[in-house]
Formats: sequence, structure tokens, C-alpha cells
Amino acid sequence: MHPPTIGPKLVKTPVLCGVLTSVLFAFVLGGPAHAAPAGAPSEPGKSVASVGERKRTVRVVAKKPAPIQRKVAIRGPGTAPRASFGQRAGLQRAGDDLGLKSNVALVIDQDTSEVLFSKNDRAVLPIASLTKLMTGMVVREANLSMDDRITIAQDDVDTEKGSGSRLRVGAELSRGELLHLALMSSENRAAHALGRTFPGGMAAFVSLMNAKAKLLGMNDTVYVEPTGLSSRNQSSARDLARLVDVASGDPVLRQLSTSPGHAVEVGSRTLQYNNTNRLVRNPSWDIGLQKTGYISEAGQCLVMQARVAGRKLIMVFLDSAGKLTRLADAERVRRWVESAPSAPSRAVKVSWAQDVDPTWFRPGASTLM
Repeated sequence: MHPPTIGPKLVKTPVLCGVLTSVLFAFVLGGPAHAAPAGAPSEPGKSVASVGERKRTVRVVAKKPAPIQRKVAIRGPGTAPRASFGQRAGLQRAGDDLGLKSNVALVIDQDTSEVLFSKNDRAVLPIASLTKLMTGMVVREANLSMDDRITIAQDDVDTEKGSGSRLRVGAELSRGELLHLALMSSENRAAHALGRTFPGGMAAFVSLMNAKAKLLGMNDTVYVEPTGLSSRNQSSARDLARLVDVASGDPVLRQLSTSPGHAVEVGSRTLQYNNTNRLVRNPSWDIGLQKTGYISEAGQCLVMQARVAGRKLIMVFLDSAGKLTRLADAERVRRWVESAPSAPSRAVKVSWAQDVDPTWFRPGASTLM
């Protein structure tokens, strides 16, 4: 038994199907809705070609495609910059009276070794291009000719972070020029070429870097390469203060690291390089030696030897949030020292951040990777 049919029954006949087909065909072509039934003679002059032309016309006046939407990269919570080792360890939870933005800080009177300010100074963290101070020290102590020509090779190209360089593969500079660019502008290919072309090669160079650190009592320090691009180059604020103390005794390292700018001839090009630390161009600062550094794992870093209020100070700032905040921290410390008497009672000792275990920080450790 079939269910009852609702509504009028559709009768399928050849004539009715032909009429419907003609109406649909006319509608597609843009013709009148009351097109002639199938089989009716066409209008005089109409041909198959004219129908094709009308089809082409329909295609021409079809709806325009929507404009292309250009994608704009918007940094969201999921694409935030990778936190530094110090941030992931919670070092930012250690406050201080000066309101410093660097998670690690140490200020020492170079002549008396008095600690004026310390904050998380035992943390062993990646040090980025602060590494190049030791690179420069090893090159200087080897008594190599600064006039020797060195060619930038493919091996000097950064494969660790993918950073760029204006020193193209094949560029030729003197050892002295490479040392200048490494210390002043933190040129990574320059620093790598200095290690690669050292007598005995890169392995011998890095071995000497670590041997020198050990000789200076830098027991928290480990170097694996001469640029600082590797996060396995690690040290503490106290070790770095010791490095600055010794390096500041070399007049060449002092001069090259504080040079405001330098131009080098590379083939037919003249390349102008500037110091990565803008404070060296500030006449109110008397800076004897400095070095900046940055990789995401280390944050923004800065070490300086400077004369403030008649005192030679060593300043170490590690794991700062921004390129300018490390400089602002140096300004805060300078104002504080200038406004404070030299009595030891004004020295500030900041404890470790609560809930941070200092034993996490070991040279070469990977627990915070």
C-alpha cells in the first residue's frame, strides 16, 4: 500500500519536459521568462553563433571576484617571544629598591671590590655576545699580527640563530678590523672568523677561552664557541665582573669596545659600523670598557666599566626585557651612586627571588632549555 500523495500529481510528458527545459535555457541566457516552447521556430536572424555570443557576454559581466584579502601577521599569545632562561626560572620575582628592569644586576667598586648592589648575582645564565670580551682577550694575549688578512668563509655564517651579516662570504679584512667589529658592533662572523683562523683552529681557541676563565677564577663560566650565539655559553654576574675587571686593563680592548663607530673597506664597498651601546656617544658618561649582548635565551645584557662620581665602577646587567631597559638600568645606578654617600651602609643587597632554587643554574645545564 502506497502512502497518499500530497498535492497535485506531476504528470511527466515529453512536451512538458521540453517546455521546462526551454524555460531554464532561456533563463540562463538572460532571455524572457516566457520563452517559446521546445520545437518552436527561432526568431529570424538568430543563429547558434548568436547564442554562443550571449553566453560569452554573460561570462564577461559575471560578478567580480572578491578582492584579495592580504594577511597581516598579528602577534598573539601563542606567538609571543620565547622567554629567557631567567624569566622561566622566575628571577623577575626578585624586586629591588632601584626598580631595575634587569633580572640580574651587580655593581662593584673596582678599586675596593666593594659590592654596592647585587641582585640574583649567583644565577648562571646564557650571556650572548658578552662572550666576545673573552674572545677579544684570547686574541690579544696570543700576540698575533693584527695586520694579517682573514677571509670570511661559509663556516662563519650563523647556523645557530640564522642571523645576518654585512660581511659577505669572501670578504677580506685584517685581524684587527675583525676584532674591532666584534667588540664594537658585536659582528658574529667577525668573531667566528677570529676563532676559526686561530692557530690550532676553533677547538684550540675555545679551549683557551675556558682555560682563561678557569685561570681568572670564573668557575661558573663555560664557553662552547666565540660569538655568544649558543645558549650554552653561560656565566654569572660575579664571573663577568671579574672578566670586565681584567679586560679593562688592556688599552686595545678598552679602545675598540668603546669606539663610537668605524668604517671598513670591503672590496669596492665602504661599510659603516656603529657601537651597539649608545651610551658611548653620551658625553655625560665616562666609559672605559663595555659590551652588549642579546639572544632570546639570555635577554638583553650589558657589562661596563665606567667612572661615576669619581669611582671606577663595574656594572653587570643580565636578562633585561628590552634593548633600552638595560641602558636605563645603568642610568638608574649612576643617579643612585651620584646621590649617595660612599659609606658602605648605602650598599644594597637583594636576595634571590622567592621560590627560585639557585642550584638550577649550572654551567651548561639544560634544565631550563
